Amino acid sequence: MQPRIPRQQADEQPVGPRPDNDARLSAELAAVVSGARRRAVRDGDRQIDTAHLLHSLLEYDPEARAVFGDGPGLARLLGYLVQRSIGYGLRWQSSVEDSGAVPVVTEADGFSPLAASAMEDACERAARRGGEPALGVDLLAAIVVDPQARAVEVLLRAGLDPREVLARVEHLPAGSGWGDPWDASNR
Repeated sequence: MQPRIPRQQADEQPVGPRPDNDARLSAELAAVVSGARRRAVRDGDRQIDTAHLLHSLLEYDPEARAVFGDGPGLARLLGYLVQRSIGYGLRWQSSVEDSGAVPVVTEADGFSPLAASAMEDACERAARRGGEPALGVDLLAAIVVDPQARAVEVLLRAGLDPREVLARVEHLPAGSGWGDPWDASNR
């Protein structure tokens, strides 16, 4: 009998420090990365991609989740993310998430090239803010800017505009308690 959760082979294990132990990440963002890694392994994916990161952001980071509010947009988004392992996301399992915009990075700590780039971009956003650790909203902003990202595909399928998500992150006051940002009366 095979185990339900696939195990990574020794040659598939990330080399070097694990990003979820990176001092440049806030505790919340480290939890997001750990959650995305568990989700990728559970789904049988070889790498953490931007959709794994988006799903974990919604699960573990209240500030990133607040960008989407509590309305139907969030429900549709979570529905598509959950379906990833049982339906439309299966076509992603045999491919590498890469936009082609930058040279392909070979499995940076178990991340797809786009996810690895997004992690770096999140840390750079935090550094520009004054050197504090990267937050979940930094990563959210980083994963929605590339139209080839799987997270962007999921957002679009859920009827959400990635540019609007980015704009909301850029104007997010710390600790805001938003209503439903996808409600037309809030625009």
